[in-house]
Amino acid sequence: MAKQRISYVPLENMTPEMRAEMERCAREGTPRPESTAVRAHVPACFWFFANAWNDVFRNGVLDHAIKEVCRLYVSRAVVCEFCGNQRSIKGQQAGLQEVQVDDLMNFEKSANYDERQKAALAYAEAIVWRTDTDDAFWARMHRHFSEAELVELGCAIGLTYGQQSWLRLLNIDHHQVMAGTKASMAPGFETAEALARAKAAPDYWARRDQAAADKR
Repeated sequence: MAKQRISYVPLENMTPEMRAEMERCAREGTPRPESTAVRAHVPACFWFFANAWNDVFRNGVLDHAIKEVCRLYVSRAVVCEFCGNQRSIKGQQAGLQEVQVDDLMNFEKSANYDERQKAALAYAEAIVWRTDTDDAFWARMHRHFSEAELVELGCAIGLTYGQQSWLRLLNIDHHQVMAGTKASMAPGFETAEALARAKAAPDYWARRDQAAADKR
């Protein structure tokens, strides 16, 4: 296993308010406790992400499932295994299916997304890969989303892109902090043993998507 680059802050070193947020992470996930325990080295960073994520990702003006599918697109694009191996419970409850997750890097040609979802993913694609946009692109965006929704989605994508690009460097993994919970884990990744088996499989998504990213 790759060496972890920044340690987890022990729960006993956190304030009661921080421990309460850690318990929420263990109970609800997205984010899971491990990334939150890394941010706890700097309480301002801990609360910056916790509060922004709550206000912009879990809540807000745009339907959550759209933000979740874009979060997962970023995971696949930057190959952040920690983030890509978890799912938003709220997104699952809204009907987001694994078949959609499996087809993220082929979203424009996929029959698994509607036109609004495809527009959101095109927005995420443009942000992640810094592609040029034109009047037709923005007409597409405005056809499907209000300006307020475009602002919130852009902020959510930017936040997750920055955090996932960082977290992928740290070699953190699930089931290491407040172990014993499967909250928000992707199907087949619910335990440490299942996680290890899934990551060792020849068709593990990160191995495939890393090869695709290397070709861009």
